[in-house]
Amino acid sequence: MAAGGFCKLPNGTVVVALNLPRPAGGPGGVRVLVHAQNRARALTRLRNLGMRAVYLRGNAQPPTPDEVTAVLHHPDGLIWRTAPDGAAGVPELWRPIRSLLRPPLLQP
Repeated sequence: MAAGGFCKLPNGTVVVALNLPRPAGGPGGVRVLVHAQNRARALTRLRNLGMRAVYLRGNAQPPTPDEVTAVLHHPDGLIWRTAPDGAAGVPELWRPIRSLLRPPLLQP
């Protein structure tokens, strides 16, 4: 189960934020933001990308105002970055979801 939350915007849409384990068993996790008409559609967008076991229970970690701004300014409305681990460092930039799901390049 993913930790996360959501916030409803004045126009009726929602932004859902989820902390997920990193694909392919890598260290750490990722924070995914989805902008959609409602929570069910946001989760459906992730499931359609192959993230089948994504569920949102509760609202423990809703998106921050900066995260909401980031996802609203992205044309796809679906972005990610590595989940913050509490270490004081330079925050990573948000990336489109395509870069997370792209298979790694094979090097000879």
